[in-house]
Amino acid sequence: MLITEILAQNARMYGTETALVERAPAVGGRKEITWAQFDQQANRVANWLMKKGVKKGDKVVHLMMNRIEWLPAYFGILRTGALAVPLNFRFDAPALKRCSQIAEAKVFIFAEEFIERVNSIKDELKSVESFVFLGPEQMRPAYAQSYDALLSSAEISEPGIGLEGADDAGLYFTSGTTGAPKAILLTHGNLESSCYVENNHHQQTHEDNFLCIPPLYHTGAKMHWFGNFLVGAKAVILKGVEPRWILEAVSEEKITIVWLLVPWAIDILFAIQNRDVDLEDYQLSQWRLMHIGAQPVPPSLVKEWKKVFPHHKYDTNYGLTECTGPGCVHLGLENIHKVGAIGVPGFGYEIMVVDTQNGPLADGQIGELAIKGPGVMKEYFKNPEETGQILKDGWLLTGDMARRDEDGFIWLVDRKKDVIITGGENIYPVEIEDFLQAHPDIQDVAVIGLSSMRLGEIAAAVVQVKPGRTLTEEDLDRFCQELPRYKRPRKIIFGPVPRNPTGKIEKPKLRKTYG
Repeated sequence: MLITEILAQNARMYGTETALVERAPAVGGRKEITWAQFDQQANRVANWLMKKGVKKGDKVVHLMMNRIEWLPAYFGILRTGALAVPLNFRFDAPALKRCSQIAEAKVFIFAEEFIERVNSIKDELKSVESFVFLGPEQMRPAYAQSYDALLSSAEISEPGIGLEGADDAGLYFTSGTTGAPKAILLTHGNLESSCYVENNHHQQTHEDNFLCIPPLYHTGAKMHWFGNFLVGAKAVILKGVEPRWILEAVSEEKITIVWLLVPWAIDILFAIQNRDVDLEDYQLSQWRLMHIGAQPVPPSLVKEWKKVFPHHKYDTNYGLTECTGPGCVHLGLENIHKVGAIGVPGFGYEIMVVDTQNGPLADGQIGELAIKGPGVMKEYFKNPEETGQILKDGWLLTGDMARRDEDGFIWLVDRKKDVIITGGENIYPVEIEDFLQAHPDIQDVAVIGLSSMRLGEIAAAVVQVKPGRTLTEEDLDRFCQELPRYKRPRKIIFGPVPRNPTGKIEKPKLRKTYG
């Protein structure tokens, strides 16, 4: 059953029950909608878009911070047969422009946090016929129509567009090691499969309640929620990551499942150890599952977590946007003894560790992790060359180096690509290198990932200063203020940048020296 149909079924079966809650603890706000309201809002979005000429195969940009309107808007886009294009809210204006142009977006929906960025690029988005603004009316740009007004005026009837699993559903933008954005084309069948994979792994029932903290534009958070969604179970969208806010949400909303990133789990443990929070102040007995994904998980963290929360089930999730998010490999609730491994094939998936010719390797040998299964993307949109490099006879080459042990568990060894994952976010070294190369006192620069217990990795810049020039960390900190905060190097190292005879930076040598 496609996810658009699952929503309609939930509205029929559980219409008056709460579907989504939004908590904004920084301002003391709380909102909720029922399954019937969720379904009706999605229909209104779909009918309004269709009235504006949106049809099957068109693309609609979706740019919002996490909020209760996020999912109804997303489902409304899907119900038209158009492709949803959810963009990273951290993208700067040039990245938003590139992604919208690649997608050839027909409609651009955005919230108030993005007014300045959209203002600066709107005239260059020639394919966009309508801008839709979600936010206070007094802030609405003159060129944009009101999201609230369209909701109040549009029909609530189902739009009746026939959809099949093979139909295109979404473009999810990621970047390769060059930093150039690539659009991952996912089908309705891909999205549907995530519901069943997640529910099979974590056994959600209608009584569960999922706490959603990570950004919804990312496949991870949304596809983990799909396990609850499949059975009409509630979810809470939490706007904020402070340990106290997380524990309050779990306690007050009776949360049963929380998906965390490593930094948030560490922060919760530190807050408990430092007595910044007292577990006796919260009702946590119903919290049954804590699972982690998006970055390597230190076994010591899980061991410490189990000391504090001995009744919790635990799972490690490995996934890629190219595999429709999490679940193609997972540790499994029953395999806590294998913490450190990313796990075994997910529900419906196959796994191989392959050599450079894509031939299978024996247990214990290191090669590239390859995956086949129901979530594997259709293609990189408008990029047949990149698609051909990563998809081989139905197998997806992940770019991650791994080995399989004698029990069939997969252990990651290193990334084939140089992408740095810090706090669950991808950082592309070449973007930072290109930025720093513009400094007049820098001769050469290399950006590498260094291990961090809290963030998984941090970006470190190895800077080679021009002879006769001087440069300090403070100088570079000031220079890097133009970068988005998450892209700024967290460590500056002054030293030579080794390159091989072909001119490529020898990053393994740098990692060995400074790692």
